[in-house]
Amino acid sequence: MRDTEQSSELRDGDVVLGDDWVIPQDPEAAELNAKRSRRNLFSLRRSPLARRIITFNLIALVILVAGLLYLDNSREQRVQQTARNLIGDAQLISNVFETQLRQPRLTVGGETVGLDVRDTLSGLTLPEGGEVFVYDDTGTLIGWTRGAVSESEVPVFIRSDNGAASGSTLISDALNAVWMGVHTLFSRAPEGEAPTLAQRVQEIIPRALEGEVQVQTVQDDAGDTVIVAVAPILLNNTPVGAVAMAGPAGEIDALARQEQERILQMFIVALLVSIGLSLVLASTIANPLADLASAAETGKDRGSGVNPGRIRIPDLSARPDEIGRLSRALRGMVTALYNRIDANEQFAADVAHEIKNPLASLQSAVGTLRMVKRDDQREKLLGVIEHDVRRLDRLVSDISNASRLDAELVKEEEQPFDLLKLLDNIGQFLGEDAQSKGIEYITDLPSEPIIINGLEARLAQVFVNLITNAISFCHESDAIRVWVRQRDKRVLIVVEDTGPGIPDQALTKVFKRFYSERPEEHFGNNSGLGLAISKQIVEAHGGVIWAENIRPTEADITSDPLGARFVVGLPI
Repeated sequence: MRDTEQSSELRDGDVVLGDDWVIPQDPEAAELNAKRSRRNLFSLRRSPLARRIITFNLIALVILVAGLLYLDNSREQRVQQTARNLIGDAQLISNVFETQLRQPRLTVGGETVGLDVRDTLSGLTLPEGGEVFVYDDTGTLIGWTRGAVSESEVPVFIRSDNGAASGSTLISDALNAVWMGVHTLFSRAPEGEAPTLAQRVQEIIPRALEGEVQVQTVQDDAGDTVIVAVAPILLNNTPVGAVAMAGPAGEIDALARQEQERILQMFIVALLVSIGLSLVLASTIANPLADLASAAETGKDRGSGVNPGRIRIPDLSARPDEIGRLSRALRGMVTALYNRIDANEQFAADVAHEIKNPLASLQSAVGTLRMVKRDDQREKLLGVIEHDVRRLDRLVSDISNASRLDAELVKEEEQPFDLLKLLDNIGQFLGEDAQSKGIEYITDLPSEPIIINGLEARLAQVFVNLITNAISFCHESDAIRVWVRQRDKRVLIVVEDTGPGIPDQALTKVFKRFYSERPEEHFGNNSGLGLAISKQIVEAHGGVIWAENIRPTEADITSDPLGARFVVGLPI
């Protein structure tokens, strides 16, 4: 009871994890579970499907992270913010110098001489690594200072979000080292030494001396990114110098690496989770498919004489997905195949038995023919031989038709036709044969046509067989009645006769191959395949056929039958 409840819960589930969907009562479960217990995640490396699943999941994740890194504009935002701060600082320092120029301390011949650059710069508080350059109106450097290195005296410029100093960026540094190594291998080394920061700033000064504030992002000789803001020193709206404010070297790069580091750390975590989930998903798909493929390949080997035995498809029907459907389909296909093989073996045994009887009779008649001397006895034996030869010929013909029937039913295309017209044509031909034997032939057909879709020639074979059987069992003054009734989406065709009926124990046997329930005078005239072939044709059309006795009253089932009735039901 507990296993049943668990199986019901599994069938109703929406998520399949693992590959242990095996019915506990299945005798194959122990072998399959033993095989699975020897598996591990590393065994999936031999599965191309598992490799595809993992690869596609990782490709999607890599594209997502690459997109995040590409679309990340935090670096540009920090550059703009730092540039605005540096412009403000540079303008503030230039304002100090402009104030000094408006209040000169030394006058020679009525003109202002020089600036107090050293004292002014010494009074500035700069961020760690920040630099200030002062130039005169000719672009000559007349003053320079740099922020103090001591962190206890100067506020830390680079901070993390929680106020602590910036942490390590191992992943970003490693990737940058790899990139620089690759770049060094495939790029030409620069000629000469890289320009210093002072030289880079010197290139910006001429444009600042034209009276406009300048901001540029440059690289120093160490390759670090530096933002430089240059503000002119104005006296009466005329540039008389310039102040260049450079931010700490590598500050923007460090902040950008921190952002990249966070994204890459999440990428590593997501990568591990994705690989784990991909392995679980691959195991739920690749392993069951491998079991099914192994079973099918084993069946192929057994077909060539290796490892004989019945093919056993793993029962994964408890899975509520396509693999469960595939397992059910394969098991049904294998079951149908073995049923067909068993039927063919039984058919071959029945054929051998049926042929053996007339052959034995022939052998006896031929052996006796050599010994008898009287002409009348020889004629009688020749008659027996002729009868057995006709019986063998009819039997071989019927066996040939029965063996080809399945293939012909598949090859032939169904066409719509008028069922009543078909029965009328058959009645005109067989009705004359019945009337010549003193048997009344009656038809009761609707006036409106009934169109069905099927193989007209094969269904004609069914009705001819039923009517000829009825004629063979009837005597003079008996009657045969063929009538048709339409019921919803099905039509019933009934063939009745007033013959001796069918023994009750034979009602379920008459449609078996080589079974015949006939009088002794008809022995050898039928192969016993007619009704079996008729049943096969009707079922191939999606119909049914059965036999029953006609009784005077339904209440008395022990009364003698008034005849036999065969009913064929076909879909419209």
